[in-house]
Amino acid sequence: MTVTDEVLTPVTEPELEPGAEPGAAPVGDAVVAALADDLDAGFAALYEAYRGAVFSSALRLCGRRAEAEDLAAEAFLRAYRALCGYGPGRIAELRPRAWLMTILMNVWRNNLRTAARRPASGPLEEAPDPADPGQDVEGAAARHETGRELAGLLGELPEAQRAAVVLRHVADLPVAEIATVLDVPVGTVKSHISRGLARLRTLHATRGGTS
Repeated sequence: MTVTDEVLTPVTEPELEPGAEPGAAPVGDAVVAALADDLDAGFAALYEAYRGAVFSSALRLCGRRAEAEDLAAEAFLRAYRALCGYGPGRIAELRPRAWLMTILMNVWRNNLRTAARRPASGPLEEAPDPADPGQDVEGAAARHETGRELAGLLGELPEAQRAAVVLRHVADLPVAEIATVLDVPVGTVKSHISRGLARLRTLHATRGGTS
């Protein structure tokens, strides 16, 4: 699989509980119900359901594993603090994935502003994809190389394009929810995604990649 193919992998909506039958309630509904029943137990369910999506999105946004871990941790910390102030009505209206991605985007943008005032850190290509414990050695190596290349290419996109591509093709958010997360019109989101993917293809081709 090429870098471009990986970014263009089709997404599925809505996400179901692992092993759930077709027609079962989406993960988000189960998480919201758990939060309404008990905040702490519900937050544990929220974390388990979305930690992978939050970390993967953070890694694609910043390109560095250590920084991605910090971004994800800060996003979940802010989420918990926010939930402590939410009443039943507001919790019932939550769309957990989009809500968490909004928080993650805010944390990432704050970090970008802070980073702009200090010397640059290590290169983006130091960040591979999260390891899959069930993956064989050869598969893990291939995944590592693809992740490093993709991290570097994403890091060259303008901030708005990078955010839109990551939210669509890593976080699996529909365009309408991305528009809400980024606080821009749907048409702008579509433009950012289209231009971002076109730019990724161009960057990949100019570096000798295969399509």
